[in-house]
Amino acid sequence: MTSSNQTSSTALVTGASRGFGRAIASALHAEGASVVAVARNAELLASLRHEVGGTLTTETADVADPVVAGTLIQRYRPDTLILNAGAEPLYRPLHQHTWETFSRNWDVDVRHAFHWIREALLLPLLPGSTVIAMSSGAAVAGSPLSGGYAGAKSTIRFITGYAADESERAGLGIRFISLLPKLTPATDLGSGAVAAYARRDGVDVGEYLARFGPGLTHDEVGKATVDLVTSTEHVPGAYLLTPAGLTPAA
Repeated sequence: MTSSNQTSSTALVTGASRGFGRAIASALHAEGASVVAVARNAELLASLRHEVGGTLTTETADVADPVVAGTLIQRYRPDTLILNAGAEPLYRPLHQHTWETFSRNWDVDVRHAFHWIREALLLPLLPGSTVIAMSSGAAVAGSPLSGGYAGAKSTIRFITGYAADESERAGLGIRFISLLPKLTPATDLGSGAVAAYARRDGVDVGEYLARFGPGLTHDEVGKATVDLVTSTEHVPGAYLLTPAGLTPAA
């Protein structure tokens, strides 16, 4: 694997206080990057800073706010931007949703990705920078108990692809990649989804997981994200992530 050195890089991670975002921030920090961790929960950010060391920078902010996106990209000018933040959906079948509950992930996840990707192109980030937007395996497989979640994650994949095209057209040299992790009970969102699908199938969570197969760990997601950032072999595009590793999405 051909890799780049992270010791002189700045990585900004949104949704960094918990779950995948926390694991990714920790993994990039361990690689030597100067990490800026952004989330709304100041207490969890402080615990992350204590956990990985005082060199981590934290910003308590609403990442879906366009002013936050523009301000922090301008302030830190990251060469690695990880867009991980998102809302947990309400787990109900379609007809039990209202439009407001159905569209929650459009209002948070898609809005967040749009603002930050737009600012990355407008500044623009330096040539050789990498932007990774967290989509989901649901963007391919669907997710009938999570309202508009799967469609929102699919749109994030499209937006990231559009940005890659614009970067190439303008000669910006910014890599835009979307990452589609398999559902896992390791996160709050994933554990809620697993419980909901187990109830729908009339089985307990253990039996559902036995059918479903192994889920991703936080460490696997952190490592895979570092691989995407550091390896020049990973071209712009979308990548599925399972416990078996990364594969280009069809």
